[in-house]
Amino acid sequence: MFFGKKKNDFFELLGMASVMGIHLVSGVIVGLVMGYYLDKWLGTRPWLLVVFLIFGIIAGYRNMFREMQRIERKEKDAARH
Repeated sequence: MFFGKKKNDFFELLGMASVMGIHLVSGVIVGLVMGYYLDKWLGTRPWLLVVFLIFGIIAGYRNMFREMQRIERKEKDAARH
């Protein structure tokens, strides 16, 4: 077989790490974009940008934490079997 067990493990870990990074960055970007356009629409510059940026950071870390918990559960289940 071309891909051995070690290569599959490497790519699986690489995928998990990239997903956690994407969760963090996407939360911040969505918060920034929402805050910017709401500020532009409502004329409340820069308050909604700051508020939604903070919400985006919190959401990104929350999603990253959930992903880490999912990975830990998966590892515990694999260790049992």
